[in-house]
Amino acid sequence: MPVKQKLIIAIVAMSIAGLAVYFTYGRDAMRKANVNRIQMENPSSGSSGPQAAVNTGPVSALSGVSCENWNRRPVAVMQPADLSARPAAGFSDADMVFEMPVITATINRLMAVYQCTLPKEAGAVRSSRHDFLHLAKGLDAIYVHWGGSHFALDKIKEGILDNIDCTGAAGNSAGSDVCYRAERTNGMKVEDTSRVNVEAAFARSEALGYGLENRFAGYPHQDEAPLADRPSSAHLRIGYPGSGEVEYFYDKDSNAWKRLWGNVEDTDRNNGVRIAPKNVVTIFVESEQIEGQYNNLKFGDPWGDQVDSGDAFYYMNGKQTRGTWKKDRTNIASKLLFLDQNGNEVKFVPGQIWVNVVEPGTGYKWEQA
Repeated sequence: MPVKQKLIIAIVAMSIAGLAVYFTYGRDAMRKANVNRIQMENPSSGSSGPQAAVNTGPVSALSGVSCENWNRRPVAVMQPADLSARPAAGFSDADMVFEMPVITATINRLMAVYQCTLPKEAGAVRSSRHDFLHLAKGLDAIYVHWGGSHFALDKIKEGILDNIDCTGAAGNSAGSDVCYRAERTNGMKVEDTSRVNVEAAFARSEALGYGLENRFAGYPHQDEAPLADRPSSAHLRIGYPGSGEVEYFYDKDSNAWKRLWGNVEDTDRNNGVRIAPKNVVTIFVESEQIEGQYNNLKFGDPWGDQVDSGDAFYYMNGKQTRGTWKKDRTNIASKLLFLDQNGNEVKFVPGQIWVNVVEPGTGYKWEQA
């Protein structure tokens, strides 16, 4: 056999061997290296324990609204921002909503938190991302998701919080009354058909041995401003990419912020109610890609974030107030704090709180009449 041909055969053989080693060992090693970037520094599988309630009377710890189930443990549900999944179901019943990037400068995902009202349909439902785990834990919420990134699932398997995974035994052993698929219509992706019965999920939590009483201290509240003290109009635009762009238009009479999503009025698929939170919060958080499509928000999680505070704006009573946010990264169960410029907790008006996490550089516009 000619020397040149032997050389070619040797090179091909070495290449094949190298690929075999990579797919057998190297890829996992690289993945583990990335995982180590967000390993927990101070593991804490327990709750932060009971704290003094910040609200008085039988009101939701989150929204400050009086309701029959004010002392019920919250349930947090992962939901998409995908245009094909809109209009979404369940947001009008949420006491609190988090909306934040899950791919840097690309798409968002939301987590609706329910306490006063548990809708029988919320969805679509989406997979977990690790940046939401410490938020749900800080609220002592039961966390509902449909699968997840390996970053998130690795932590969930450690038992860091009470959860219901719709792809596993916790969700499916209760039957289709907890997690189920809706009929697929034109334009829907398969994942858009995912649904959760939040009421049934709460009932399932009892069978799983989860605590059912609220242990979250709550957010402080204040009385709404008198009508005469409210501005005639105000407008906030957050330039999330593409159809993710959101706008809030202040309505003086209701003292609420009517929401546009991708230039369309945002309504609840369950009841047609216009999504209009009483309080809007924007907090500024840097994002970085850590593996493929997965990002990490520098948001005070205990797996490697070195940043646990930043700038914030608060919108209530038609006005803008500047402040900061704080999430103790040494404790997964720490409360996400919303602070004014003097370092005191902001007092919200009773009603839904909608938190928009914004990457620096995102288009942002505030106008007040």
